[in-house]
Amino acid sequence: MEHWEGKHYSFYQNRDCEYFPCHAGADPENFNCLFCYCPLYALGDQCGGAFRYTEKGRKDCTHCLFPHRRENYGKINERFEEIARLAARNREK
Repeated sequence: MEHWEGKHYSFYQNRDCEYFPCHAGADPENFNCLFCYCPLYALGDQCGGAFRYTEKGRKDCTHCLFPHRRENYGKINERFEEIARLAARNREK
């Protein structure tokens, strides 16, 4: 068991949100709203989620449930260093 499992800070739901749950087919009992805006989005095609690119070249994560699964909290936090490096590279430009 991971240190974060069962902790309140690793899972949050906003059932009053007009869009809850915002992805079709999601299990409402285990839908995690904590990463409403996915921190992995900026990693582009290296995010690890189920995405596609639209005709206009935009990343469409409509069918991705990765950040909304309760058990993926740790997997997202493990990638923080990648996100931080990306932010640092963007700052250098």
